Amino acid sequence: MPSKQLPKQRTIYPGIRFREHPNRKFNGKPDRYFFIRYRYQGKLKEEGVGWGSEGWNAQKAGQVLARLKESIKLGEGPQTLAEKRKILMEKKEAEQAERERQSRENITFGQIFSDIYFPQARNNKDKESFRREQDMFKGWISPVIGDIPLKDISPFHLEHIKKNMSDAGLAARTIRYALGAIRQVYNFSRFNNLFSGEIPTTKVKIPQADNRRYRYLTYEEAYQLLQSLSSKSMQIYEVALVSLHCGLRAGEIFSLTWADLDFDNGTMFLRDTKKRRNRTAFMTKAVKDMLQSKIRGKNDSLIFHGHGETRINRVSPTFARVVKDLGLNAGVTDRRHKVVFHTLRHTYASWLVESGVDLYTVKKLMGHSTIAMTERYSHLGNNTLQNAVKLLEKNLKPATIRDEKEGEKVS
Repeated sequence: MPSKQLPKQRTIYPGIRFREHPNRKFNGKPDRYFFIRYRYQGKLKEEGVGWGSEGWNAQKAGQVLARLKESIKLGEGPQTLAEKRKILMEKKEAEQAERERQSRENITFGQIFSDIYFPQARNNKDKESFRREQDMFKGWISPVIGDIPLKDISPFHLEHIKKNMSDAGLAARTIRYALGAIRQVYNFSRFNNLFSGEIPTTKVKIPQADNRRYRYLTYEEAYQLLQSLSSKSMQIYEVALVSLHCGLRAGEIFSLTWADLDFDNGTMFLRDTKKRRNRTAFMTKAVKDMLQSKIRGKNDSLIFHGHGETRINRVSPTFARVVKDLGLNAGVTDRRHKVVFHTLRHTYASWLVESGVDLYTVKKLMGHSTIAMTERYSHLGNNTLQNAVKLLEKNLKPATIRDEKEGEKVS
């Protein structure tokens, strides 16, 4: 606005005045700010319209004034310039809100996954889960629903994904993983106000299959396996020993640092394991002796590592070759009964149950999140259960005999 010290000047248009800016020029002349003046509800009202440099002039301001007077006369529409501006602003805000709403509604699954969801998942998930989810999206999810808005994806599309994966021979567990990834994206979108409808996975039947491994090693098989591994690679032998004797997953072993070991108490601290949980594992004497015989590194250095002390990301192929040479998988076609590295952890739990350890203790040692995960081993404790029943039977016999004698006396 120009300085208030400069007076307003009349124009040839009734009710239109202007004030010149003391310094700013427009078209070689002082820039002018135009006002309209009129009576509203019995009082004289004056409102600023705009600068000449913004496209205003006396004639244009007069047209605005004429329309306002007409609205006042008819009693409809905006009757002041402030009211008109407010209506225009509200209209613009409503239009912007509608554009944003339509933009949210038309955002595709692929855009959400790649641009918003996945960058956050990269920070919140472990490297393996992140890679697997990315591969699942590229290979199976994106080809079917990547270009479809979230609101338009139906159970039909998800059934298409299921069929494609099933036709490719993928396991039910893998298909469930894909549907779970889709559900996570929808939940993420709903939490961030990018989606408000019904999640289509709720109307899709989740394929069920028992993919749990049932094969575990006998003590003789385990001995042969460890002996053969030690003759091929001491590192894979040591890693296998830790898994077999302590129940650790491969990733947990590869993450162990020297600071995680407590030789005084014979424990290993496992940080950020599956589902980001921490737990404590216990060394056997064989594991403790093996670890103490190794050259100790810095506290934060890995115990088992690759060249240049890099983290190991997968079990050495030497393990599979030794298993094959020993014939442990000979004639086995069902993957659930094949010996793989994870069989060592499964064997650890199986041996515990066979030794009479209760399932709750096994659950804690294995780091299972629910007792249901541990109950798969319950059948291995049948001998213990049977012995318990026999003990009960032994105590019941005298009572049964007494009952029979009492019956004979009565008769």
